[in-house]
Amino acid sequence: MAKKKRIGEILYGRNLVEKLPLAKAVKTAQKSDRLTGEVLVEMGAVTEDDVASALAKQAGMKYADFDQIRLPENVETYLPKDIVKSLQAIPFGEENGKMKIIISDPRNLEALDTLRFKFNKDLECYVGSPTRIREYINKATDVIRDSIDKATEDLFEEGETIESTIKIAGNAAQADDDGPVIKLANLIIDEAVNMGASDIHIESMASRVRVRYRIDGVCIERSDVPKNMQNPLIARFKILSNMDIAERRIPQDGRIKREYKGTQIDFRVSCLPGYHGPSIVLRILRPDNVNIGIQALGFDNELYSRFERIIKRPNGIFLVTGPTGSGKTTTLYSALKELNRPDKKIITAEDPVEYMVGGINQCQVNTEIKLDFSTILRSMLRQSPNVILVGEIRDGEVADIAIQAALTGHLVFSTLHTNDASSAVARLIDMGVKPFLVASSIQAIMAQRLVRRICSECKEIDEEPDTRYLRALNLKKEDLADKPIYKGQGCSRCNGTGYKGRMAIFELLEMNTELRELAFACAPTQELRKAALSSGMRPLVEDGINKIFAGYTTPEEVARVAQSDEIVIE
Repeated sequence: MAKKKRIGEILYGRNLVEKLPLAKAVKTAQKSDRLTGEVLVEMGAVTEDDVASALAKQAGMKYADFDQIRLPENVETYLPKDIVKSLQAIPFGEENGKMKIIISDPRNLEALDTLRFKFNKDLECYVGSPTRIREYINKATDVIRDSIDKATEDLFEEGETIESTIKIAGNAAQADDDGPVIKLANLIIDEAVNMGASDIHIESMASRVRVRYRIDGVCIERSDVPKNMQNPLIARFKILSNMDIAERRIPQDGRIKREYKGTQIDFRVSCLPGYHGPSIVLRILRPDNVNIGIQALGFDNELYSRFERIIKRPNGIFLVTGPTGSGKTTTLYSALKELNRPDKKIITAEDPVEYMVGGINQCQVNTEIKLDFSTILRSMLRQSPNVILVGEIRDGEVADIAIQAALTGHLVFSTLHTNDASSAVARLIDMGVKPFLVASSIQAIMAQRLVRRICSECKEIDEEPDTRYLRALNLKKEDLADKPIYKGQGCSRCNGTGYKGRMAIFELLEMNTELRELAFACAPTQELRKAALSSGMRPLVEDGINKIFAGYTTPEEVARVAQSDEIVIE
């Protein structure tokens, strides 16, 4: 009996890989207890399809050419979608009493035995690329989910409210009737989108399930769901986002795609186990968020001209800092859209890719296959880009590669979690980046926060502004003599809050000779900040005050978000 050829031998025999990278891959595979084919794909020496074809030959099976095989529109014709997903196998027809099926690993005998048992017949196996299999399964289950959503849309009646649906669903939950619960989940999603929410929070409490929407950065409690509906409602959101409904011990992540009024909206879903039950959060990713234009973010003319000049430089690093939810990603995407021209190559590394932008090469971090920021960044530099976006600088390794990219002629955009612009320099040095590299590579650092806009429908002059917030912002009576302050009275358009929409307040630090020398000398943050202010940097609080006097926002909002040593609310 002839000895089976190894995968490397088959690939080498087909002239798909050279001897030196093959030897290197074999050595790496032995050291890390991985498969040679997997290492070769990671090295970029061969493609997944090359390895799948070699595996098929080794196992005496057929190779699955996805361009030639006709796949079923609905995999549930053959198997339940949860089994298809767990086994990563695609059944696509029957011939001569055998079930034809595409798999990625012919050595997974346990999966093959399960499939034989499920079909109760022999299998005719094809070997395909794991990525192509996964893409098809995700698309196929999306089609199933979309058809469920379309069917449930017909259940809604005009004027129906969440409160009335909760009543019906509460009774139905005791009778094991899923219809009203499905209806309630869809209604919660649609209402949140309609109200302009950025997040939906479904939280299991001791005696109830709390539903809250985050609108303009502030959580608003919407309704209470009876405790007996907790499990079916959580299960419904897990099904929609392709999570394992049986798993209750560990956190899970998923995504929902849903069409609303002709627009495709993505929801990033997180499920966290808790003492009283799971908590589900849906982050609403609206495609129109990145189409609002740079000036609509909150730049005045002077700041806009400085920002535009910086982002059009040929190289260097531009950092945007601020806490989570301060609009950093939206600002960077708006800058990329400004630069997105046929003569520029732009590549991004993100975790996750939140918004798809035409004309830009976007790459998503995937730690499960060791595709992290540093790996993507190294590969990016071989793609000859003009502009690079790194979603976040999290450690010294990523910071070092980003700085090397900036010093070798690339314009690099990224984000960092610091409270103000000047702190970013110390943060990079703390990560282990050499001070002279920080000093020479950074072009500018911008800190930002989001403040709520006063509702235009119920906007009025505030005759008696709260003195606590005026003192906190160091505003005196003489400052207000000829500058009225406005507030929102509250109306149906803004749900009685007095605010509708948000805008950013900024502080922009541009590096100059003095600041570079201070960074090189590892000067304290306060010294850097003092030098930046003397060279023309306008602090967050001052930009916020300008927007108060312009009638965009209120002293309370600026005091709430501008985390500064100057802000002390008594």
